[in-house]
Amino acid sequence: MAKGRIIKALSGFYYVESEGQTIQCRARGNFRKKNITPLVGDMVEFEAENPTDGYILAVEARTSELFRPPIANIDQAILVFSAKEPDFSPLLLDKFLVHTEAAELESVICVSKADLGLDKAEPYLPAYEQAGYRVIITSSELSGQVEELLPVLSGRLSVFAGQSGVGKSSILNALKPELNLETAAISKSLNRGKHTTRHVELIHMPNQGFVADTPGFSSLDFRHVETETLSAMYPEMAARINDCKFRGCTHLNEPGCAVKQAVDTGDIAAFRYHSYQQFYEEIANRKRRY
Repeated sequence: MAKGRIIKALSGFYYVESEGQTIQCRARGNFRKKNITPLVGDMVEFEAENPTDGYILAVEARTSELFRPPIANIDQAILVFSAKEPDFSPLLLDKFLVHTEAAELESVICVSKADLGLDKAEPYLPAYEQAGYRVIITSSELSGQVEELLPVLSGRLSVFAGQSGVGKSSILNALKPELNLETAAISKSLNRGKHTTRHVELIHMPNQGFVADTPGFSSLDFRHVETETLSAMYPEMAARINDCKFRGCTHLNEPGCAVKQAVDTGDIAAFRYHSYQQFYEEIANRKRRY
């Protein structure tokens, strides 16, 4: 039985790369009964009589999984946030980071469109670096400004994520010009881009890595995060949880809270703590509704 990796899923077909060939496959008929949905990034077993008529027979165990975008076996997330157009949003970046932490993914923060000026982003970046995240400044318009990403992508399956219009496709085009991915202008009235990427697809990079160019999106829910685990998704809070006076501290109103003390002393950025408070309330409200 042949083995390969799903590199694209489109209209009920799965495109499996195996030994330098891409085979168009359908999922086995009993997958639906077993509640198995193959994802881009999955390692699979398949059989095929020709390149356009194969069947996936088994999906191997996943090392990681994202629900939105739906992709498996990711090594890291490259979170692309533009310096301007649309303006850098620390609240949205924090939401993305909570999701990548929940999925146990390593995250790299990529600030795009540096040629437009970094004044909107720069005040926030030291807090992310202090929390342990790597921050890379890029511009697809300036020569040599995206190459710093290449060693980060080497030999790994990376997912590029971020809201529409931040320049994910432009960065990928700069890294691999033959891709010719469609890019979209920013809507001035809405300050956001139009969706250009319609489906999840793995792209070969020049250095034995894969990149998933994913559909742009700007809203994420917290279906897979609970109030009790939210603070563990903030590395700078997680490091202080055991120093709180009360076990199970929510870091909201309790006395002797090491997290709040760190906010007061500036060791945890106030904007990061405020996003935690907002997300906690959002998750708590969701639980009350159900």
